[in-house]
Amino acid sequence: MKKLLSIVVLAITFFVVAVQPPALAADLAHGKQIFQGNCNACHLGGRNTIMAPKTLKTDALTKYLKGFKEDSVAAVTYQVTNGKGAMPAFKGRLKPNDIEDVVAYVVDQADKWK
Repeated sequence: MKKLLSIVVLAITFFVVAVQPPALAADLAHGKQIFQGNCNACHLGGRNTIMAPKTLKTDALTKYLKGFKEDSVAAVTYQVTNGKGAMPAFKGRLKPNDIEDVVAYVVDQADKWK
């Protein structure tokens, strides 16, 4: 009986761990909230109110953001974290998981913004 109970508990534990999403998976809904609260002033709808050509659309990101074509997540993460030019650095202003989520949102939206 103990052996059967142990097997059942082990199976349930394995199932629960196996079907849960990864702990580090970005949350797009949360990323959208972070974007709306911190980025919309300059990047409403993926545009750029400070430097019009440098939008958040894939073609502009590929052209103006170093490394975007090779690793979009790393390139946007670097930009959000460190800033550059008129864009402020969000390191220390946003938590690392907030940066991860907003980056995922920006990368996800890059092909969708009109």
